[in-house]
Amino acid sequence: MAKKILLVDDEVDFLKITASRIESWGYEVISVTNGSLALSAIKDKNPDIVVLDYMMPEMDGIETLKKIRKVNKELPVIMFTAYPNEKTIKGAENLGVSAFIPKLSMYSDSQEALKEAISMIKKRDDK
Repeated sequence: MAKKILLVDDEVDFLKITASRIESWGYEVISVTNGSLALSAIKDKNPDIVVLDYMMPEMDGIETLKKIRKVNKELPVIMFTAYPNEKTIKGAENLGVSAFIPKLSMYSDSQEALKEAISMIKKRDDK
């Protein structure tokens, strides 16, 4: 059975392309455009991994992650950001992020880094 990955990003084009790419790797993808929808999807769809954008309107990635941790402390979360900096990374690490990937471009090596992070989590879970 394929792992379910919840993809959370407010950029619809990036969301579509990334979802398509992740599906091509053999995973089931649930796509949502904001933190509130992500929390609902976690409760309703029980994903195995969350891929979360850092910069989103209304509820940013860190606030979303804080709420995810109140519901599920163990759920693996991979965070994307276009603006990596020490404060961003430190705040996310303190909340148990499995991987932190710069969101340089949907066509850049960030896709390969995402694939590696998902694969690493899958291997850990399969043990």
